[in-house]
Amino acid sequence: MRHVRSIWNGAISFGLVSIPIKLVNATESHAISFRQIHTEDNGRIRYRKVCEVEDREVSQSEIGKAYEDADGTIVPITDEDLSHLPIPTARTIEIVAFVPADKIDPLQMGSAYYLAASGAPAAKPYTLLREALKRSNKVAIAKFALRGRERLGMLRVVGDAIAMHALLWPDEVRAPEGVAPDVDVKIRDKELDLADALMDTLGEVEMADLHDEYREALEEVIAAKAAGETPPQAPEPAKGGKVLDLMAALENSVRAARESREPSGEAEVRSLPDRRSTPKETGAKKSTSTARKTTAKKTPARKSTSKSAEPAKKSAARSSTAKASTAKASTAKAGTGSSGTGSSGTGKKTAARKTAARKRSA
Repeated sequence: MRHVRSIWNGAISFGLVSIPIKLVNATESHAISFRQIHTEDNGRIRYRKVCEVEDREVSQSEIGKAYEDADGTIVPITDEDLSHLPIPTARTIEIVAFVPADKIDPLQMGSAYYLAASGAPAAKPYTLLREALKRSNKVAIAKFALRGRERLGMLRVVGDAIAMHALLWPDEVRAPEGVAPDVDVKIRDKELDLADALMDTLGEVEMADLHDEYREALEEVIAAKAAGETPPQAPEPAKGGKVLDLMAALENSVRAARESREPSGEAEVRSLPDRRSTPKETGAKKSTSTARKTTAKKTPARKSTSKSAEPAKKSAARSSTAKASTAKASTAKAGTGSSGTGSSGTGKKTAARKTAARKRSA
């Protein structure tokens, strides 16, 4: 991993154990940002800091902090005022408890950081804390100060590192009042069964396979515009109808999900390899159709070498010759029997004609 600049230096307070660490961002944004411009000449639009009282632009050195009261009163706050605040966690991540991970409401989780061991002396206590977290299957709850305020954090193990998630204080999470439907809705078991079937059909996904398609499309547009080309046009979105029947919508969704995951029944045309260029491949695939038919009943479908294929061909030829001789002998016997039967039948017909002639003359 490339070097990442630390944004905070301090120590983890683990009881009486102090672990020097560096705080680095665990995430990064890949979003594409835009500048505001004057559309007539592409000039940059900039914001200037102007004092409302003097109506003039002021420099950064002239700017300070203040708190605006509800009635509009301005209360100036200096850096010296902030330096005397009783924050024991100014340079310390103070662990206060260890709890199961499912005790943390995901709504509280915010920015993520990696805690890097600072120097060789920190290696052993850092590893000790990491292994203790692994074995306990718990996360550590800590307090720390960052960017002028005390925050709540959660420490957990990620690979061989310790990560910290900034947490909102419990009173900063709103209750979900007025969000859920305020009408009485009845859900049938069959609807739940279809919803379960849809969930099973969609299945799971590898998170690493997900990517930002909007950003990729935006990059294509920017590249085309920079090259003086026409940007690619997006396809027309499918027109969705109103959902009138929930059951029908669920059934159609399950059917569509299954069809998208099942292999199509159409034959796939593939180019076959040139067998003449691969003489090492031997066995039943290189034998002729006659050899396959002759040996199919006598031998199992196993791979054989090119040397074993020759005796198979010879035995097949002997078998075919023997069968042909037997067939000729049977034909000869059948021909003799049929000729005798034919002469006997002819004599009987002649005698019958003579008898009928005598009766007519009488």
